[in-house]
Amino acid sequence: MKKYALIAIALILLPSMLFASGAAEEKTEYVFATDATWPPFEYIDENGNLTGFEVELVPMIGEAIGKTFVVQNIPWDTIFAGLRNGQYDGVASGVTITEERKATIDFSTPINNQGQVLIIPSAKADAIKSINDLPEGAKVGVQIGTTGDFALESYPVEIRRYDDIGLAIEDMLNGNLDGAVCDSLIASDFVLKNENYADLLTVAGEPFTAEEIAIGVQKGNTELLDMINEGLQILMDNGEFDALKDKWGII
Repeated sequence: MKKYALIAIALILLPSMLFASGAAEEKTEYVFATDATWPPFEYIDENGNLTGFEVELVPMIGEAIGKTFVVQNIPWDTIFAGLRNGQYDGVASGVTITEERKATIDFSTPINNQGQVLIIPSAKADAIKSINDLPEGAKVGVQIGTTGDFALESYPVEIRRYDDIGLAIEDMLNGNLDGAVCDSLIASDFVLKNENYADLLTVAGEPFTAEEIAIGVQKGNTELLDMINEGLQILMDNGEFDALKDKWGII
């Protein structure tokens, strides 16, 4: 009797189990974290809205494959831990592909190439033509945990770390730093195009690193990674990807 009872119960439960399994496969919304302090990739505009190249790109990728991809503003210092813990599905925040990050993150097709540059007060432009001209022990500001932070470890300078690059820039203008390091695109948009800084700051020389920027997902999440790459390829093929780069002045 017990045997038949168990079979009957299994038959009753089987449809609900199959439905639950199907429901799990029907996920249509995916959340991507971004640290909105990196114009033109992601930032908060004058009206308090989250905007930028990646903020627009991510939903476009989802739309191209019939999914809903949304972006949330997450502080940089917690962004990778949150990805590992499953608080969101991906990270789209000007993330550079590095060997260290590839140990825990899988990356999409690169969406941009750039490098780190040194920003200095314009008054020092004659003496400092590149990062190699900084004197030993020079105080250099950088956003904590970025590739600029890592790159500075190869130079004999005193690294001062900030929650965002804007704080480093302000500290440099206050005379507390000899320079600041950030992505070349960030430097161009946030510093050189900012009318408040136009006559005060300059970039010393060319980028001293070469980096690829991509969207990251949890290690082993090939399903989402394939969807991102599929959507990206559609946008690249139909011209929408290049049009978006042109809109945000990304070379």
